[in-house]
Amino acid sequence: MGMWLNQSSIDGFILLGIFSHSQTDLVLFSAVMMVFMVALCGNVLLISLIYIDPRLHTPMYFFLSQLSLMDLMLVCNIVPKMAVNFLSGRKSISFVGCGIQIGFFVSLVGSEGLLLGLMAYDRYVAISHPLHYPVLMSQRVCLQIAGSSWAFGILDGMIQMVAAMSLPYCGSRTLDHFFCEVPTLLKLACADTSLFDTLLFACCVFMLLLPFSIIVASYARILGTVLHMRSAQARKKALATCSSHLTAVSLFYGAAMFIYLRPRRHRVPSHDKVVSIFYTVLTPMLNPLIYSLRNREVMGALRKGLGHCRIDSQH
Repeated sequence: MGMWLNQSSIDGFILLGIFSHSQTDLVLFSAVMMVFMVALCGNVLLISLIYIDPRLHTPMYFFLSQLSLMDLMLVCNIVPKMAVNFLSGRKSISFVGCGIQIGFFVSLVGSEGLLLGLMAYDRYVAISHPLHYPVLMSQRVCLQIAGSSWAFGILDGMIQMVAAMSLPYCGSRTLDHFFCEVPTLLKLACADTSLFDTLLFACCVFMLLLPFSIIVASYARILGTVLHMRSAQARKKALATCSSHLTAVSLFYGAAMFIYLRPRRHRVPSHDKVVSIFYTVLTPMLNPLIYSLRNREVMGALRKGLGHCRIDSQH
């Protein structure tokens, strides 16, 4: 019961946020809100297109719809609360609210990392074993891949949420961040957190390096296959299908590894906040753009959808 009776569980925490009310920060806040709206619309549109258009009912697009769903939930978990705090001038978040934010954030980032890793395997099968692709990536396998990504992510989120919320917080309640992130929260605990630091690092190594090694292995094999292709056209097509995924992977993993795999003594709150904005808001906006603008099938489905809308409006 002790965990519920410490001061912070009654009062919650103060989030310093990332913006002050200066002219420059108002412009930056507006830019973040624009990015949030584009992320929201882009991901909803991509999920809808994939669901509606039968040509997009393939393993790659099924994984893309799951990725978009994760991105959608990620931005909605963080940006609305940040915006309300900024606009109202109130910077508080309740103890339970903080726990929920941690649970969702860790679950979604973990799930997305694993899914990006397993999507590399999908690209490898498509390029290196095209004839066996329908068997190797059957509907059952696709559901298992997506399900395991969600399951491991949620498990990671639950472990970190329970561990972080069961620590006593009895000193300062001020978090130098715009949302509840575990490494920032740990600095406020008035207990020895070295065991939890080790657990956190182990979780991050597993959740980041495991999928990252799948990506490296898959792309090494893909590169081998592509180099052996006789037709330049086939090589170009193979590389084009991988470039979107590689761009998304670089953005996501670059930011996540910068935050979680650095030693604690090298951490600067201002750097962490800027990088967090990168993968909580910017990556969810860029993912649908990267995948749709560089993809003929998605653009075709979009044009078809717009064509139907135009015909309906004329009748």
